[in-house]
Amino acid sequence: MKALTAAEMREVDRLTMERGKVSGLQLMEAAGKHVAGAVLRFRTTPAPLRIVVLCGKGNNGGDGLVSARHLKTAGLDPHVWFFGEEPKNDTDAAQNFKQWQHAGGNITFISDAAAWEKKVPALRRAQIVVDALLGTGLRGAPEGVIARAIEDLNRISKNATAATPALILAVDTPSGLPSDGEPPRGPVVVAHRTVTFTAPKIAQLESSHAAHCGALEVVQIGSPRELVEEIAKGESRWAEPNEFANLPLVRAWDSNKGIYGNALLIAGSLGKSGAAILCGSAALRGGAGLVTIATPSPIISIVAAAHPEYMTEPLEATETGNAASRNLHIPRFAEILKKKTVLGMGPGLGTEPETQEFIRNVVRESEIPLILDADALNAFAGNASALRDRKAKFLAITPHPGEMARLCGKSTREVQAERLEIARNSARDWNAFVVLKGFHTVVAAPDGEFFVNTSGNPGLAKGGSGDVLTGFLTALTAQFGTGDWLRILTLGVYLHGKAAELATAATDISGLLSGELVDALPHARAKLLEELRQLA
Repeated sequence: MKALTAAEMREVDRLTMERGKVSGLQLMEAAGKHVAGAVLRFRTTPAPLRIVVLCGKGNNGGDGLVSARHLKTAGLDPHVWFFGEEPKNDTDAAQNFKQWQHAGGNITFISDAAAWEKKVPALRRAQIVVDALLGTGLRGAPEGVIARAIEDLNRISKNATAATPALILAVDTPSGLPSDGEPPRGPVVVAHRTVTFTAPKIAQLESSHAAHCGALEVVQIGSPRELVEEIAKGESRWAEPNEFANLPLVRAWDSNKGIYGNALLIAGSLGKSGAAILCGSAALRGGAGLVTIATPSPIISIVAAAHPEYMTEPLEATETGNAASRNLHIPRFAEILKKKTVLGMGPGLGTEPETQEFIRNVVRESEIPLILDADALNAFAGNASALRDRKAKFLAITPHPGEMARLCGKSTREVQAERLEIARNSARDWNAFVVLKGFHTVVAAPDGEFFVNTSGNPGLAKGGSGDVLTGFLTALTAQFGTGDWLRILTLGVYLHGKAAELATAATDISGLLSGELVDALPHARAKLLEELRQLA
C-alpha cells in the first residue's frame, strides 16, 4: 500500500464521499469506532480504567469524541477534555460533540493554561490517554495550551517509557507530527500506539520522528484501496498483508522437498556457534526444502547436535576457530556449493583477516543468489563498492545501522538520520537489494523501488534476531526465487516482525529470546494467511 500526504488523504476522503455517497459523519463514526476498539483490545481485566480523551476542536477531536461514546457504550467511563470552547457550527465534529453531551458523557473544557494546570494531577493518574488533539491537518507548530499539554504528557509518561499511562493512543497521527515528513516545529506526542485511517502517512514511515507513533495500526473506514493507489503520487510503499496476496503461500498437496530449494548457510565460529544454530533454525522454520550449514570444524558437533533436520559441512579453521581462507582451494568446498539454490552468509563468522578474505572471495566467485549479514558485511567495511565485483546476479545485504555506517564510511547517527536515502542510494550504487534493519526497516531494490516495514517491536533489540532474519530470508528465497525478490525479502522482514509480536503477546517484550522468535515464524505465516482470507 502506498503512503499518503495530508493533502492526498483529504482528496481520498473527498472522493470517497463523492463517489461512494458516504458522508463525512459516517467516516468519522467509523474512525472513532476503530479507536475505541483499540482501547478495548488493550483492556485485559474487568477492573475500571481511568481513561482521558484529549480532544481538539477539529475533525481529529471529532474522532476522539466518537471513540469516547463507543467506550461509554461498552461500559467504560472515559473523561473528555475538550481544548477550546463548545463548538457552535454544524461541522461533523460539532455534531459528535452534541452526541457526547446527549449521552451524558463527562466533559471538561480546557480554555487556558490555568484550566490545564488543574487537570495535570488527573493526567498523572490516567491509565489510558487518547490523543485526539491535532491530527494530520496540523499546519505549523502546536501552540498555547495544546503545546503545554503535549509537553506535560510526554514528561509524565517519560516519553512513553514509564509504567503509566499504560497506553497513550494517538488518533490518526501523534499530535504535533507533520504528516508529510518535514521536521516538527514544536512538541510531538510520544505514543505507544497510533491508529491511522485508510493508509499510512508519509511521516509515519519516513520521518526521523516516526518512532513517536509507537506501533502503527492502519484501519479501513470506507475508502477503496484502489483510490489510495490512484491518488498517492509518492514512492513509499508500506509492507502490509495485501502486498503478499499473489504469492503462493499455501503448499500444494503433491509437494516435495526439491520444490522448496536447497539453502546453504555459512556461519559460526568458535564462541559463536549460536549464530549458526539460530540461522539454520530459522531456515528450517522458514520452510526451505533442504538446509545445510557450513561451519568451522571446531564447532561442527555443537551445531549439528542442535537440529537433526539440517545438514552440516565442516570448514577448515584457523587457530582461533574461524573459517580459513584455504577453504576456497579445497575441492570439498566446491562440492558444498553444488546444487544449492541460495547462499546466506555472515552470522558469527568473525572479523579475523583470513576469514574476511575468505568471505570476500566467496562473494566474488559464487554464482547463486547471496544474502549477506553481520561479519560478511564487515568484510566490505570502507570498500562497499567491491560488492559490485561478483558473478552472482542477485545480492541482498541486511545491515543494521552500525554495519551500514561502516560500509558507507558514515557515522551511525548519520545513517539513522537519512535511512531511506542511504538505503536507496546504496542499493543503486552497489547493484544490491538493501535491507536496512532497525525501527521501520527499509527494503530497497537497485531500481529505486522500496518498502517500509512497521511490524515488530523492541523485543527484537537483542543479539540473535539478525541471525534469525538471515536464515529466514535465505529460506524464503530458496522457496520463492528471485523473480519478485523485493517483495520476497519484504515478506521475510514483515513476518520476522510479526513473529516478534506473536511471541510477546502474553509477556514483556524485553524477555524475547531469538529461539522463541524462530519458533513463532510459522505462526506468523499462518496469521498472514488468516488476514488475507479475511480481506478477500
